[in-house]
Amino acid sequence: MASILLKTLNGFGAITSPPKSSPFRPNSTRISPISWRNSYSRFGFSVHSRNPLFDDAFSVGFGDVSRAFLASNVVSSGGSGGDWGFPVWDDVFVIFQWYLMALDEHPVLTDVITSAFLTLIGDIICQLVIEQASKLDLKRSLIFTTVGFVLVGPTLHFWYLSLSNLVTTTGASGAFLRVLLDQFLFTPIFIGVFLSLVIILEGRPSQVVPKLKQEWPSTLVANWQLWIPCQFLIFLFVPQQFQVLAANSVALVWNAILSFKANKEVVLK
Repeated sequence: MASILLKTLNGFGAITSPPKSSPFRPNSTRISPISWRNSYSRFGFSVHSRNPLFDDAFSVGFGDVSRAFLASNVVSSGGSGGDWGFPVWDDVFVIFQWYLMALDEHPVLTDVITSAFLTLIGDIICQLVIEQASKLDLKRSLIFTTVGFVLVGPTLHFWYLSLSNLVTTTGASGAFLRVLLDQFLFTPIFIGVFLSLVIILEGRPSQVVPKLKQEWPSTLVANWQLWIPCQFLIFLFVPQQFQVLAANSVALVWNAILSFKANKEVVLK
């Protein structure tokens, strides 16, 4: 899944491929721990953010992570600065660094593609795990992914940015105010638009109102049960530029619920 996302970002120009190491010097593209701390890449070039707030968020929010990986690098290589000794985590951390660079260079596009990708995964989980379908409905997945691309990604990106600018209070009180605005002002409207758009793209515009009457209240309640505690933690601890990513991570579960609600048969009375 991660490789698909990387190829998609690369195709849109959101990221560029790292240089390949020399077959004669496998570690030739790596940089020393000293210069690594001042770079978002462990490859043989430095990619610095043009946004000082982004730099600060990286160093504050992920400084312990980078130090932990550097420590494991030294231990596993006997102090030689070679591989970290954990191939899976090595790849995961490279992908994460790649994501940070894409987020800095193309924040809207990166959030949109990430949302579309995770929306697709949520629908697949719903079909194969919750509904236990014997065959994947590709048309349904395409519609759901399209909604994630055109609605979820850009809307959440600009909403979180606006919310951060609107509520400047820090700490728990600021997080509480953001949760109130997000869950009781933005979310009811957003869920209504989401369900309506899915029905319209499925070619059933006449069923929009019955669908909202049937599913909107229960979907909103389910949203509050999951998202109020999660959003409070996100707003309290996660820097603004990473809030869409954090929300999308939780949304893997929520997207499966939304897919089930959005595709539930409408009972006409």
